[in-house]
Amino acid sequence: MPGTGPVGPATPPATRPASRDRYFDTLRALALIRVVTYHTFGWAWCSLVFPSMGIMFGLAGTLMAKSLERPAARVVRSRMRRLLPPFWFWGLFVVLAMLLHGWMPGWQIVYWVVPLGDPPGNAWGEQAWEILWYLRTYLWFVLLSPALLWLFRKAPVAVLLLSLAPIVLLQWLWNGPDNRFGSALWDFSTYLFCWVLGFAHRDGVLRRLKPALVVAGSLAALGYGAWYAFAHRAEAGTYDLDEIALAQAFWSAGFVTLLMWAKAYFRIDFGWLARFRRTDRLVTVFNARAVTVYLWHEIALILAVPLIDRFWDVPAFEAHLPLDSQWFLFGVGWLLIAVFVLLCGWVEDVAARKRPRLLP
Repeated sequence: MPGTGPVGPATPPATRPASRDRYFDTLRALALIRVVTYHTFGWAWCSLVFPSMGIMFGLAGTLMAKSLERPAARVVRSRMRRLLPPFWFWGLFVVLAMLLHGWMPGWQIVYWVVPLGDPPGNAWGEQAWEILWYLRTYLWFVLLSPALLWLFRKAPVAVLLLSLAPIVLLQWLWNGPDNRFGSALWDFSTYLFCWVLGFAHRDGVLRRLKPALVVAGSLAALGYGAWYAFAHRAEAGTYDLDEIALAQAFWSAGFVTLLMWAKAYFRIDFGWLARFRRTDRLVTVFNARAVTVYLWHEIALILAVPLIDRFWDVPAFEAHLPLDSQWFLFGVGWLLIAVFVLLCGWVEDVAARKRPRLLP
């Protein structure tokens, strides 16, 4: 999505668009892999090792700041056009499946058209639709970005630091309403710093800050986030950052700041990735099909379970395959994700007004 430096002279000019930044592309691919890993194994430490959602919001904030060099209304329409058709296509299958399993929606079904609030559903389809909080939060950020970017450019450092204030206020002073708006407000506040940090990277603010201040501030945020997660482990039942919003906000803030500052300060571009053609190709596919991978990965994991159950009926599979291993589920899940990318990824091309392709 963002820009990159030149690749080696042996790489043909048509290998990839010059506007791509392979450092950010690689981070996005790793973030998606981490999401699938977490939803397969449920390891709480995944959110500490690589806070994927904070990274994805930070990268999206950078892209949004770059795009807003064009008229804001056109940019917002473009972002919604790229997001909503893949969501509608995916939602058609999920909604139909829930209807066949006894679900009857009310007026809230409008959130299946534009997910400004959590789309409704029944318990049968919960594992599939519970991931939609990310799309809802992303849509909020897109709609508010013109105003946020204008405000940020008035006082960059102050606005960046104050972007942590909403989650602190929600945690300590006011918990917000217990409804769709309240849920959206918590998620928006949790990742607001990461989104605004994307603005700071795009505008060169991070590069101009003193390295010692950036590193010290990032380590302080990481330290507070980790302390809060482990100190409140008993209340949440785990130290999983996805269950502790304040810890998530500060840990993600420190982690993503270091990643983006290093990118700006050391001018990292990962141009060398082009020398590893298969890896470079894989990163390209992940980025061009990011929405498809995110939306369909839970359904892939759901379908992997009954598929593996059928394997037990084949004596050779039962004898030689680790059918009861989570790692086997992980592998089958990725195979099904690949199938969904091939079958459904073309919707992202259509949404982007490109020629539909099996693989980018």
